[in-house]
Amino acid sequence: MNENIHSEFLPIMEDEYKLTREQIDGYRKDGHILLRNVASQPEIEQYESVISNLVEQKNYHDKPMSERDTYGKAFIQICNLWKMSEEVKRFVLAKRFAKIAADLMGVDGVRIYHDQALFKEPGGGHTPWHQDQTYWPLDSDKTITLWMPLVPVPEEVGTMTFASGSHHSGYISRLAISDESHKTLGQYIEAKKIPQVSYGAMAAGDATFHAGWTLHSAPGNPTDRTRKVMTIIYYADGIRVAEPDSNARRADLAGWLPGCKAGDVAVSPLNPLVYQR
Repeated sequence: MNENIHSEFLPIMEDEYKLTREQIDGYRKDGHILLRNVASQPEIEQYESVISNLVEQKNYHDKPMSERDTYGKAFIQICNLWKMSEEVKRFVLAKRFAKIAADLMGVDGVRIYHDQALFKEPGGGHTPWHQDQTYWPLDSDKTITLWMPLVPVPEEVGTMTFASGSHHSGYISRLAISDESHKTLGQYIEAKKIPQVSYGAMAAGDATFHAGWTLHSAPGNPTDRTRKVMTIIYYADGIRVAEPDSNARRADLAGWLPGCKAGDVAVSPLNPLVYQR
């Protein structure tokens, strides 16, 4: 199928998803929120097949589950699908999603950092505790991730667990996603008595949003069905690139902010402005 021809028939999703003051305040206090029906069932059904087909084409895993490391067991991860498909681009750059991100953060405009398909296969392992922004060389806390199931996620598969309010502590650890991060950050959460919140079952098209510094994890997939999730990372327009202080951040700077260096405004051809008031 020629995606460039058929993308015009997919939903645009430019209309507004209105948030209440309580929802915005709750997000800023807790660092996470669940929003129902961010994409409608007809919308998500059309995009699910497009995204799933692309993930199947790009899946790089060639080892059985038992031979992968903890990160490899956690999910199939394909990034920047919006650059690979005009159809997926329509989904990732949707104004409806971007405005929610801007409203929750209280900013006038947002750019894409990158997108990720995170498909947790049957028997897939847990996602260890981590902070996303450990990887991102961005000199601001105005970052946020949309996490949207493309298929229903039952409670036994599980969605993410968040450590509420942990984003207020900023940069807690440089540990990459690993067994070590799961143990160390789990001990930190217990020692600080930080409340843990999981939203349970989610329908396709529901979404959570969480701040870049919010500690979170996810359980494994004990079922025979793949947990298909699409994520989009946004940051406030106008923020600057931080001095990369780790190999992970140096790699991210080269990969997701090509041509940028520390102190520059974070703008490259890979970071389109997707919403502006």
